[in-house]
Amino acid sequence: MHDTPAATGAPDVLVPWAGLDTRHGPWPEGIRVHVWDGGGDGPGLPQEALDRVGFWVLPYAVPGAEALLPRLPGLRAAQSLSAGVEKLLPLLPEGVSLHNGRGLHDASTAEHALGLILAAQRDLPRWVADQHAGRWEPHFTRSLADCRVAIVGHGSIGAALERRLLACEAEVVRVARRARPEEDVHPVAALPELLPGVDVVVLVLPENPGTVGLLGAAELAALPDGALVVNVGRGRTLDTEALLAETGNGRLRAALDVTDPEPLPAAHPLRSAPGVLITPHVAGGSDAFRPHAERLVVDQVRRYASGEPLANLFARG
Repeated sequence: MHDTPAATGAPDVLVPWAGLDTRHGPWPEGIRVHVWDGGGDGPGLPQEALDRVGFWVLPYAVPGAEALLPRLPGLRAAQSLSAGVEKLLPLLPEGVSLHNGRGLHDASTAEHALGLILAAQRDLPRWVADQHAGRWEPHFTRSLADCRVAIVGHGSIGAALERRLLACEAEVVRVARRARPEEDVHPVAALPELLPGVDVVVLVLPENPGTVGLLGAAELAALPDGALVVNVGRGRTLDTEALLAETGNGRLRAALDVTDPEPLPAAHPLRSAPGVLITPHVAGGSDAFRPHAERLVVDQVRRYASGEPLANLFARG
């Protein structure tokens, strides 16, 4: 039997959006729901109300929102709307469970990754520049069809990307932390053997001690000439200096939604490296996100109210 919120002594909930009960049905009895979108100096609630907050849904993409944590002494569970929660986990007190946004960004991130690949393969940045310069200089480009694409970090986002790549007639090589032979998934340890045979490598990785610098100088050197490196996971999983060395001489190309450092300084050499396309960490932010996120938040609040286990538990350690 799970304790109800009333039994925990922290029945209040803090969510980032107003009107969820109007759009998705009334909140369960016994739950007081407060709203804070991450703006201002805090929720504008008296400390007495913050003391009662047992479940907090953090506002999405609001830097510094976690500074509210010391004012929530009754917190039992925190819900992030991001898939990656490696920076939040160390900030939570012991006894507070962390739940991530697994699945919320699958469609958006997969679409963006596919867009980056297609833009790079079909020379879209050049055509945009030619449009603004008044040039009309057609030439043949690369294609995605018949390319061999390695997805490194084949989870739910990777699977969503695979479906889109297959529709474009590409071949997909699945790579994850551990081998899953029944799903034809290769282990990360096999990258040295796999990389020489791929045209595109896509990183869809969280940041942790095992992934920082995973694609470094040796791995990039193993890629064939003209290969495309795509990163829609975390910037530090790709060695920036090694990438600059390979793109600076034109041997490799890159399409990046995340970088190291981030935000990327205006004068950073990666911005002007040949064959490099950069977007400012926007892969997960599309119209597809909000409806999915609202449904998750409402479901989690109802689970919390009834004492059911919350979904998407992120394991410590």
